[in-house]
Amino acid sequence: MDKFVILGATSEIAQQVQRILTSKGKRLLLVGRSAEKLEIVAADLRVRGATEVITFKADLADVSQHSQVMGFVLQRFPDFECVLLAYGTMQDQEECRHSVEMSLQEWQSNFVSAAGLLTLFADILETRRCGCIAAITSVAGDRGRSSNYVYGAAKGALSLFLQGLRGRLHESSVRVLTIKPGPVRTPMTAGLRQDRVFADPVSVARDICRALENDSKEILYTPWYWRYVMAVVKLIPEVVFKRLSI
Repeated sequence: MDKFVILGATSEIAQQVQRILTSKGKRLLLVGRSAEKLEIVAADLRVRGATEVITFKADLADVSQHSQVMGFVLQRFPDFECVLLAYGTMQDQEECRHSVEMSLQEWQSNFVSAAGLLTLFADILETRRCGCIAAITSVAGDRGRSSNYVYGAAKGALSLFLQGLRGRLHESSVRVLTIKPGPVRTPMTAGLRQDRVFADPVSVARDICRALENDSKEILYTPWYWRYVMAVVKLIPEVVFKRLSI
């Protein structure tokens, strides 16, 4: 794959992925909410020798803007081969649990808008019968926890959506990659108490790029040990799990 569309290109993980892709000579179309931040990211990539970097400003959580995004992509980057969805939000759980509006915003940004966008890209790649769709979800979506179930519900829904999309696109030879990071040290998690389980975004980006190159990879846990941690977590009986303060 040579041409990548990055949705949420100014996120910390996306920036690290883009630097690795740039070092491999890949061409990029970056989509993000802030034109100023997009240009800073694009300038950094050009200094690093980027072959081609195109930017487009859009609030991806706003479904009404999706048609504009697709129009721009098809006009300026029509032969793209891979789309990576890397945006999302994580509102304070304590506030979300008491606010329907905040919960709806969290689900809108992390699931509803993401599923809408990927549906549009899936239709295009399905017609071409090739390409790759990759999306960053979270290990938080593997099981509902009292400490972050609003955010986890959205990420879990996105993971299920990707699973179904993978089945749909299998016959068209379109690959769907689900990326499930554990906690990562990024601006989004800056307000949380960070300990040794928080991964470095550079190492997470390396894992993502390796998975993108591995055609047989369908679900990526990063760092790798989260696959086994979550396998154990999912085995805990509900009668026990609901009593755990995690």
